Amino acid sequence: MDLADRRGLETDVYQPAEDSRLLAEAAVDRLDDDALVLEVGTGSGYVAERIAAGTDARVIASDLNPHACEQARERGLEAVRADLVSPFADGAFDAVAFNPPYLPTDPDAEWDDWMERALSGGADGRAVIDPFLDAVGRVLAPDGVVFLLVSSLTGVDDVVERAGEAGFGAVAVADESFPFETLTVLELVR
Repeated sequence: MDLADRRGLETDVYQPAEDSRLLAEAAVDRLDDDALVLEVGTGSGYVAERIAAGTDARVIASDLNPHACEQARERGLEAVRADLVSPFADGAFDAVAFNPPYLPTDPDAEWDDWMERALSGGADGRAVIDPFLDAVGRVLAPDGVVFLLVSSLTGVDDVVERAGEAGFGAVAVADESFPFETLTVLELVR
């Protein structure tokens, strides 16, 4: 891959930030070493790579963005192009980690590119979170756990309530405050 292709790949793929680090640390601290883990929306593959390096878990990285899948593979990860959890088998995963697009975005201000899809959570910040909560239970093993990163901009209490409607109990296992938002990792269990 030449330098121009590499630059294009990096501008089309969400790169690690504070939210990525917080999610990775929370998952590594709480995962069993023998777990089979799915990271949804892997972006650069940073979270999946950190989980794989910090545990003995087998990690599958997935993303709708083909450029993200390519970047994750370059990190040595198993990567699958997927819309949320759609292609995966029922009950397959011990844990699922997800740093979803969560920024509330005015629909009139959105543009259609891969970075926008990685960032925009729609008008309320939950346009991707809600369908994820509806679908993720299907791919979890009976004692499976979800690590979901949310922002105060999205409404943590609203996400917890929505998780409850999807059959999950939620507890905050990590958070970090910034001048413009607080990030929280929720651990969801059935």
